[in-house]
Amino acid sequence: MYNEHFGLKRAPFRITPDTKMFYPGGSRGEILEALIYAISSGEGIVKVVGEVGSGKTMLCRMLEERLADKVDIVYLANPSLSPEDTLHAIALEMKLPVGPEANRLQVMHVLQERLLEKHANNRQVVVFVEEAQSMPIATLEEIRLLSNLETNRDKLLQIVLFGQPELDRNLEEPEIRQLKERITHSFYLQPFTPEQMREYVNFRMRAVGYRGPDIFRGGAYRRLAKASEGLTRRINILADKALLAAFAEDTFDVGKRHVKIAINDSQFMRRRGWRLAEISLVVGVILIAAAVAWTVAQRSETVRAQLRQWLPGGLSQAIAGRSVDEGPRELQPRPAAATPETPRPDPMAVAAGSGAGSAGGGGDAAPIASAPSASDAKAVGDAGIEVASDAMGTVGARADAAPTDAGAQPVASAKRPVVPVARGGSQLVLSEALNARPAGNVPLPASTGTSVSTETTG
Repeated sequence: MYNEHFGLKRAPFRITPDTKMFYPGGSRGEILEALIYAISSGEGIVKVVGEVGSGKTMLCRMLEERLADKVDIVYLANPSLSPEDTLHAIALEMKLPVGPEANRLQVMHVLQERLLEKHANNRQVVVFVEEAQSMPIATLEEIRLLSNLETNRDKLLQIVLFGQPELDRNLEEPEIRQLKERITHSFYLQPFTPEQMREYVNFRMRAVGYRGPDIFRGGAYRRLAKASEGLTRRINILADKALLAAFAEDTFDVGKRHVKIAINDSQFMRRRGWRLAEISLVVGVILIAAAVAWTVAQRSETVRAQLRQWLPGGLSQAIAGRSVDEGPRELQPRPAAATPETPRPDPMAVAAGSGAGSAGGGGDAAPIASAPSASDAKAVGDAGIEVASDAMGTVGARADAAPTDAGAQPVASAKRPVVPVARGGSQLVLSEALNARPAGNVPLPASTGTSVSTETTG
């Protein structure tokens, strides 16, 4: 329909195998030459494996064409046969005088005689088995027995198996391990790469008479490569429909839009479901990751610090990390000895009370301790040195309380005052009278009149 529009002599992308359209790229030419050598050598069984639509049938046609001068081809297109039916099919292809009622032994005898006759005439017989992955195990075993037909020097029957990847899985069965050992040459038809697919499309277009620039654009090639997955049959179908879509729009270029129309019409790109093996793999990875995470979380800080020491710079980092983690240790105060507590009156209040009693004329008045004047306190405070409160507490413990004649009660201070002392300057001399106050109600001795004075040195 679109041949005249694009200047073509015939359709370039027919799916029927045409040996004139054989593309030798993508290792197809090398595999063809290797097959010819393997068949000519006449040793063992040959196996060719490829995905659906990868070009296996085209290779069969090319072998028939290239080997026609010296090889007789027996082509088995229907492999789903029993062993007896397979023998009858081969006999029918070779035009042997065998009736349908003949048993297996009779067919084998007639077949061997014809093979010896061919060998005497320097003719070789080759059996091509298409779709070998669908062949029953018993039939495959019968094929192996046919390969035992031989002379002292040469094989009388050569066998080539063409199949999909399932054929390899079938050959792993223990029942036909002997057949697998007989396979001497194995070939695999790889899908085309995007670059090989581009060369394939241009080769087919030139083979049918196109002489203009490239019809397919870059975006069309990319979509075509993704949808076809490099399989020749898919490439032919999609390219043919894309040319038809461009013809319908009366354009001479095939773009992404035309390839998309072809893809939607062919429905090649279907969403594939998850297989059991893939699901099991994903679940296993998740479980392993969870187990590792749980193990790491359970490790203590000590174990992780020890592990970091083996890394570069780990020892110094571990020491620094340990110092930061532990922090400064607080000094615990030493517990004081349990002693009975006695109230500690304010020394200044005691001194004031004693002064009042002496002024009243009491004969047993306690010695008076005069407090420092404001000027002395200011001078001492400017020196910047303070006497610890524990030292004043000792003085207060000795003074305890001062008696009064008028029945006045001693006043207890809530907080001991801090007495400043100058370094190298004035120092405050406390009177001996504030010392040695006996506990209880024992009366104090007579006062000697000593008072607090300030001596200035320097």
